[in-house]
Amino acid sequence: MWMICTKECRQFFSSLTGYIAIVTFLLLNGLFLFVFPNTSLLDYGYASLEGYFRIAPWIFLFLIPTITMKSFAEEYKSGTFEMLKTYPLTPAQIVWGKFFGALFIVFLSLLPTIIYAVSMQKLSAIGGIDTGSTIGSYIGLLLLGSVFTAIGICTSSFTSNTVVAFILGAVICLFFYAGFDAVASLPVFQNGADYYLQMIGLNFHYKNISRGVLDIRDIVYFLGIIYLCALVTRRNILIR
Repeated sequence: MWMICTKECRQFFSSLTGYIAIVTFLLLNGLFLFVFPNTSLLDYGYASLEGYFRIAPWIFLFLIPTITMKSFAEEYKSGTFEMLKTYPLTPAQIVWGKFFGALFIVFLSLLPTIIYAVSMQKLSAIGGIDTGSTIGSYIGLLLLGSVFTAIGICTSSFTSNTVVAFILGAVICLFFYAGFDAVASLPVFQNGADYYLQMIGLNFHYKNISRGVLDIRDIVYFLGIIYLCALVTRRNILIR
């Protein structure tokens, strides 16, 4: 499994696409958080990374499908999937190897953003940032990125076209993140059903963890979606 994981990392960074994707992610975050006036953290008047954790999931919607779109689609297109099947690995090990390889890249893209927390702490005149909430938000963001990664790999296993894999991954991630909130806001669901619809979506559980409280129900929710996507991906490669 770890052989597949390292192969994914090497493949991603073997071209400029990988570096461009991560640099673009960091650049967009920097522009939104410190340059654009409507979202700048410097205009808040107090030390908080709330704006970053509100913006980052939306940038993830484009970054993570970029990372995962080649996971299986490129293997199908180039014919290396046939060679991959000859490895002494089970389909599940191949899927999890792909998943952890892509997730490691997501983690690497998040790692430099810790400087935002350090900067806000240093710039704060009184009190500093809420450490518990910040740590919880980073955990929530990593779990959200994990789900997006699982969805992206799953959609890549359906097609040999990387562009189609990217679009499918981005659209499905968007639906799970914001779609249920949008449906819940319809007047027909304002009789109490809106709350339960929101509970199905990723944003509801992400915001819960971002408050600094790690509820086992939220963690099980994220892990459940990851496992379900892995099962569908395993089925797809077995059919292949």
